[in-house]
Amino acid sequence: MMMAAGTMPAEDIAYPVAKVSFKDFEGLVAEAGKHRADRLVDLDTFLKMSREPGVIILDTRSQFRFDRIHVKGAKHLNFSDFTQANLAEVIPTFETTVLIYCNNNFEGNQTDFASKIALPRPKGRVTPAEQFSVQERPIMMALNIPTYVNLYGYGYRKVYELHELVDVKDPRIIFEGSIVDKPDKPGVGK
Repeated sequence: MMMAAGTMPAEDIAYPVAKVSFKDFEGLVAEAGKHRADRLVDLDTFLKMSREPGVIILDTRSQFRFDRIHVKGAKHLNFSDFTQANLAEVIPTFETTVLIYCNNNFEGNQTDFASKIALPRPKGRVTPAEQFSVQERPIMMALNIPTYVNLYGYGYRKVYELHELVDVKDPRIIFEGSIVDKPDKPGVGK
């Protein structure tokens, strides 16, 4: 068995192992994936749910992107700051309905809602024409998925995910943030 430099068989590990379990994560993804299947909503449903008392819209993008533009009324917790304590500060109870969205839900602003997509790397040397004929499908790397899985893992079951791709100029959606038009300041957004 060939091993990467600096790695050793599990039985030969002589240091404390990091608090990381791929097996735990795999199990959680499988369980959360089944749960998530019935909780994907279109924009109209998302907006209707957002108006219900006690419902939270959670944005887990970076603080910088959130400050620039976010769905009106959204609360922020950067995904990298997820802990039980931090989530409890933003989400009052496990019974709270949480609506989530990410960059991959919006088009028309690739600066603040840049699509998270891993494009396949061509194998070997190919011409452009050959590349299109053999190219694999891109892999969607949306933040919605790890956000959903982690919320589920932390015990939140009333999570719903925006499933629709929405143009940022869609009149149904209202944004807030530093780049959003103010009545006295023309700019991008509305």
